[in-house]
Amino acid sequence: MNNPAPHVSVLLREVIDILSPKDGGIYVDGTFGAGGYSRAILEAADCTVYGIDRDPVAIAFGQKMAAEFDGRLVMLEGCYADMQELLADKGVSAVDGVALDIGVSSMQIDEADRGFSFMRDGPLDMRMSGAGRTAADVVNEESEAELAKIIFVYGEERRSRAIARVVVERRELSPFTSTVELAEAVASVVRPTGKGIHPATRTFQALRIVVNDELGQLVKGLAASERLLTPGGRLAVVSFHSLEDRRVKNFLSARSEGRARPSRHLPVNDEGPAPTFKHIKKGTIKAKADELEINRRSRSARLRGAIRTEAPAWTEAAA
Repeated sequence: MNNPAPHVSVLLREVIDILSPKDGGIYVDGTFGAGGYSRAILEAADCTVYGIDRDPVAIAFGQKMAAEFDGRLVMLEGCYADMQELLADKGVSAVDGVALDIGVSSMQIDEADRGFSFMRDGPLDMRMSGAGRTAADVVNEESEAELAKIIFVYGEERRSRAIARVVVERRELSPFTSTVELAEAVASVVRPTGKGIHPATRTFQALRIVVNDELGQLVKGLAASERLLTPGGRLAVVSFHSLEDRRVKNFLSARSEGRARPSRHLPVNDEGPAPTFKHIKKGTIKAKADELEINRRSRSARLRGAIRTEAPAWTEAAA
């Protein structure tokens, strides 16, 4: 019997329905995490899955899991935005499906020493790969104006200026090093919403996005999926907040219409590139009641799916 993954993947049934795995197919799990999607794909068909993750912990977990599937699961360490290059190194130039679960994984949140959550005290890190600037670097080095901008734009936090001000005041006394220190500073100027959401939630989201360039990776990853998917290939993307979902929506809307429109106030360019995707379902797919009861993370999840057409991938200029 297969050992279950340590965490339940969000909207798992719905993602597998969109991908519709087939025997002999090649699939990409671009955000491997605990391997929930990969396992379900491999169990649904006699196919091959390439699991991609920039987190060394996820890669190590995947390597152990790969032993269960007799070579059908191949782990690749790196960013899903670079999936085309990572797959090319394995001699793969086309795939039948891509699954993306955007954002931080449950495994990362649950490890206090990764610094993703303020529910447990830990170092103010937030790096998915373990390389580059930490959240502490951003908090302690950026100007007050830049901090306010980061928190407002990527956290959609209305109290961003007040948060930036108190952060700068406190770091002059002592640099921030822990998650609890930062959460307490934010809570001193942001009132609870009454919905059970911690006052620091949006600030931590903003820092995590910036530290890991999550939105930039998403845009590149969607374009890479477009280039890799064969005609009839399927794309499933799960996102957890409006900044992510908006980018997925805009990408698929443009690609399904097949016409470049620089602005919604300008007329459509009928001579633009042909549609590269068609929607599986208009709008988003959300978790059903049974999943909401057992998986809190599913409450904010939004799934969008599309099928690749035969049209060539758009160039960056067309996009």
